[in-house]
Amino acid sequence: MRVEVVYAMAETQDIVAVELPAGAVASQALAASGLAARHGLAATQLQLGIAGRKLSPESPLRDGDRVAILRPLATDPKEARRRRARKPRPRG
Repeated sequence: MRVEVVYAMAETQDIVAVELPAGAVASQALAASGLAARHGLAATQLQLGIAGRKLSPESPLRDGDRVAILRPLATDPKEARRRRARKPRPRG
């Protein structure tokens, strides 16, 4: 089966297509892509996802899946909203 593994950075995306045997899991796709080593990431501490949904490293894959290496959020969304709410708003 053929799947893509993607690591998106602020400026670019690194996409690697890999061929895996039927029944392969997400961690195998990550290892086959070589993206963790290429970008100096600790493979055991990465969060993976498909279509915005988190998955475990042992989640089975299907042909055509696009596995994304998820980066941690720069700011907690709740905290960002609190900061915006504290700012005075212009009257108009």
